[in-house]
Amino acid sequence: MRKGWREYWLGLGRVDKAFAVLALSFVVLRLAHAPAVLQVAAGLSGFVLGIVCLFRLARYTLRKAIWRLRNRLMVAYVFIAVVPIVLILTLAAIVGWVVVGQMAVYLVNTELGHREAVLLRQAETMAHVPVRDPELAVRRFTMTIRNAFPSAEFRITGGQELLYPTNTELEPPPSEWKLASGLIIRTDRRGEQHLYAWAHVTGDTGNNVTIIAPISHELLANLVPGLGDINFMPLMGHERQSHLPPPINFADLPLNWVYPVDIPHWDSPQHHTQLYLLVETRLSAVLGIVFGQKMNWGEVLLTVCGTLAAIFLIVELVSLLVGIQLSRSITGAVHEMYEGTQHVREGDFSYRVPVKGNDQLAELTSSFNTMTQNLARLLVVAKEKERLESELAIAREVQDQLFPKDVPFTKTLELKGVCRPARMVSGDYYDFLALNDHSLAFAIGDVAGKGISAALLMATIQSTMRTQLSSVNGNALAPLSTSRMVAALNRQLYANTSPEKYATFYFAMYEESNHSLSYTNAGHLSPMLVGAGNVQMLGSTGTVVGAFPFARYEEKTVPLEHGDILVAYTDGVVEPENAYGEMFGEERLQELVVKYAKADSSEIIARAMEAVDQWTGGGELQDDMTMVVARRI
Repeated sequence: MRKGWREYWLGLGRVDKAFAVLALSFVVLRLAHAPAVLQVAAGLSGFVLGIVCLFRLARYTLRKAIWRLRNRLMVAYVFIAVVPIVLILTLAAIVGWVVVGQMAVYLVNTELGHREAVLLRQAETMAHVPVRDPELAVRRFTMTIRNAFPSAEFRITGGQELLYPTNTELEPPPSEWKLASGLIIRTDRRGEQHLYAWAHVTGDTGNNVTIIAPISHELLANLVPGLGDINFMPLMGHERQSHLPPPINFADLPLNWVYPVDIPHWDSPQHHTQLYLLVETRLSAVLGIVFGQKMNWGEVLLTVCGTLAAIFLIVELVSLLVGIQLSRSITGAVHEMYEGTQHVREGDFSYRVPVKGNDQLAELTSSFNTMTQNLARLLVVAKEKERLESELAIAREVQDQLFPKDVPFTKTLELKGVCRPARMVSGDYYDFLALNDHSLAFAIGDVAGKGISAALLMATIQSTMRTQLSSVNGNALAPLSTSRMVAALNRQLYANTSPEKYATFYFAMYEESNHSLSYTNAGHLSPMLVGAGNVQMLGSTGTVVGAFPFARYEEKTVPLEHGDILVAYTDGVVEPENAYGEMFGEERLQELVVKYAKADSSEIIARAMEAVDQWTGGGELQDDMTMVVARRI
C-alpha cells in the first residue's frame, strides 16, 4: 500500500504537490490556531493552486474522454447544437429580464413624476394667485394633494404668510432655490435625513411657495398598486413587511431591479447624493400593469413556456437520434479504418476494410483498400528496385575497375582522366595503354544512351580495344595505325551489338621519339590542342563506330611542342544547359582551358567541371562528364 501511495506521489506534478503541501499546511495552521496572517496566506495560495489543479484535471479528463471519436463527436454536438441554444435562451432571458425591469422602473418613475407634477402645479397656482381666503386655500390644497401625497405640507412667505398645517416645522429653503420640483433630501433638527417630494415656486406677487411631502414605504407601496415593494436605498432602509404579490405559477419569477437616482440636498442645491431605486416585483405584476388585467398573464407564461419547452424537447430528441445514427455510421467506419491501419502496421497488406453504403465514408474505405493494395504492389517494386540498385552498385564497382588506375610512364607526356557518371554507371569511356617503351595510346568515347546498356557497350569497347592492342603489340610485323584500329573496332561492334548501338570514339597514339600524336576521330567532339596561345580543334576523321560495317576512317598526325595541352571531352561537358536553355558550349571551355593552361592537369579538369556545375545550378547531371588531358612536358 505504501508503495502505491509513493508511486502516486511521484506521479504528481510540481503544481499538484505544492497544492497538497499548502492544503495540509492550512489545516495544520488552522488546528494550531496560528496567526490569521499565516492562515490567510496559506489559504489564498492553496485556493489559487487548487483552481490551477482543477483546471488541469478538467483538461486531462476532457482529453481522456474525447480520445474516442464517438465521444469527440458528442462533445462537438454539445458545442454546436446545445451551447448555442442555451446561449440564445440565456440571452433572451437576460434581455427579457432587463426589459421587464426597465418597465417596472418606468412605471414607478412615471407615477412618481405625475405626483410631483401635481405638487408643482399647486405651488404655481398658489404663487401666482393671491390667497384671499386662507381656509378655502387650505381646503383646495388638501383636496388636490391628498390623493397624491396624504401628508403634504406647505409654507407661503413673502407678500403674505400661510402655513399648513399650522404646527409645521417647514422653513423656507435657501435663497439659491428659485424654481424646483422633484425629490429632495432634507435633514431634520435631530440630524436625520429624510426623502421628500417637493416643489418651490417664486410668484409674480412676491409670494414664495414651498410644498413638501414625505416619501414613506407605505406611499411607495401604493404608488403603483399591485407592483410590489419600492424603496430608495440606502436612505430609507428596507421594510420587513413585503408587498410582493404572490406567484401565479412556477414561471412567475420574482424580479429585483435597481436604478440609480441623483437627488439634491435641501441645504445646498449643488450637493447631490446618489440613491438607488429598488423595485421588487414579479413578471406577472409588471406585464399585468403594462398590458392590462384582462388576461391571466400567469397562464400565458405557463402556456408559452410549456409550448416552447415541448418544442425544444422534441427538436433535441430528434437531433439526438439523428446525431447518434450519424455518429455510429462515422465512428463505425473510422473504427474499421483503425483496424485496417493496425493490420497495415503489422505488415498485413492483404486486409480489406468492409465497404458499407455509397457515401464519402464508403469512398474513403474503398480508397483505403486501394491504397493497401498499391502499398503491397509498391513493396514488391521497392524490393525489386533495391535488388536492382544493389546490382547497379556492383556494376559500378566493376566499371570503376575498368577505368585505368595507373598512367603508363613516359618522359615527355603527362596524362590525366576523370569520369563523372550521371547515373550509377556510365556510358562514357576513356583508357590509357602502353604500346612499347617509347609510345602509348589513349582513347575517349561516348556511347549512345545511358545506364546499363551504355555501360555494357562501354565495357565491350574497352575489351575490344585492349584485345586488339595486345595482338598488335605481340606481332612485331603488324604496323600500328589508329585508323585500322578504329575500323576493326567498328566492325566488331557492328557484328556483336544491335543496330541502334553505336559510340563516338577518339583514339590517339603518342610517339615519344619524335613527339608526334597520331589520332583518328570517329564522330567524337573535336578535342582542343592548346599551345603558344592558340587553340587547334582536332576535327572528325570518320563516322561513329558500330553503326556502319564498311565505314572508312582516316589517320592524322600533329606534333606536340613543349607545353602543349590536348583536352578531349564528351558532350556532358559542353552541352549542359542553364535555366534559360543556353548550353555551356565549347567556347567557354576553350576560354577556361586557356586561362588555366599553366595549371596542373587535375586542376584544369576540376575547374572545368566546377564551371559546368555553376552553369547548370549544381543540380542533377544531365549527362556523363568525362575529360582527358594530355600535356607535353
